[in-house]
Amino acid sequence: MADGTNNDPRLAVEISGIRFNNPVIGASGTFGYGLEFADLIDLNRLGGFATKGLSARPLPGNPPPRIVETHGGMLNAIGLQNIGARAFVEEKLPLLARYDTRIIANVFGYSDDEYIEAITILNDGDGIAAYELNISCPNVKEGGIVIGNSPTAAARLTEKAKLASSRPLIVKLSPNVTDIAILARAIVDAGADCISLINTIVGMSIDVNTRKPRLSYGTGGLSGPAIRPIAVRMVHEVARAVDVPLIGIGGIASAADALEFIIAGATAIQIGTANYYDPTVTMKVIDGLTAHCESHHIATIKGLIGSLE
Repeated sequence: MADGTNNDPRLAVEISGIRFNNPVIGASGTFGYGLEFADLIDLNRLGGFATKGLSARPLPGNPPPRIVETHGGMLNAIGLQNIGARAFVEEKLPLLARYDTRIIANVFGYSDDEYIEAITILNDGDGIAAYELNISCPNVKEGGIVIGNSPTAAARLTEKAKLASSRPLIVKLSPNVTDIAILARAIVDAGADCISLINTIVGMSIDVNTRKPRLSYGTGGLSGPAIRPIAVRMVHEVARAVDVPLIGIGGIASAADALEFIIAGATAIQIGTANYYDPTVTMKVIDGLTAHCESHHIATIKGLIGSLE
């Protein structure tokens, strides 16, 4: 690497006063609690990762089958299975303390009060860099996408969460809306420090022999390369609508994919579905970004943010 250490300073970015070694972040729901990848990649090289959605109390998730492969993507309806915020603080955070990477705690609840309860518990934990408010999960019947589809409800929750939070607040947007820029503006006006987008797109797959949905939940969230052009377009729209850092998400599997989001206006990116078929993809994207800087004589990746011509 350019500085003779494990990280290339040309790739460093900053979000709400937090320095990330590079813009590559493992996406919530695909990266466990980080520790699951510790034997597969060097977590110290990662810009950061977002935990599984954490609720105030443990959740069992939906019954299987919960994942179905599709052309160019994947449908999932996990239902936010997680160990709960308290167990994360007491059992996972102490083990993560040895790693030099940014930990983003993804937070979920079925009501405003449950979101705030989870944040209050997480405030007790050391080593969390920021919270990512999950108002966009399509795989539960309450909370999540119900809040994420309403600018009024999303702004109300954002304002409450900002007051309760001791850390910067990232709000993760749903693509299942008519105009994502309206939603983004409402959330920023309510106090969000950063926006991540997009979450999955609601989809469905049917077994033609049984004539039943392939997922037990019926519908699921579509992710993977199939949604990347939609996600890039939405990042571009939101970048023109608000003046806070953005984190781009949606089908990223290479440095070229990541650069599309950065040029569209994202300060950082999250990698999700690709982790399932290549657990080392985050390292490859970091190496690819370094190679791009070298080959194009780019002094810092920050210079590419929002550079679409």
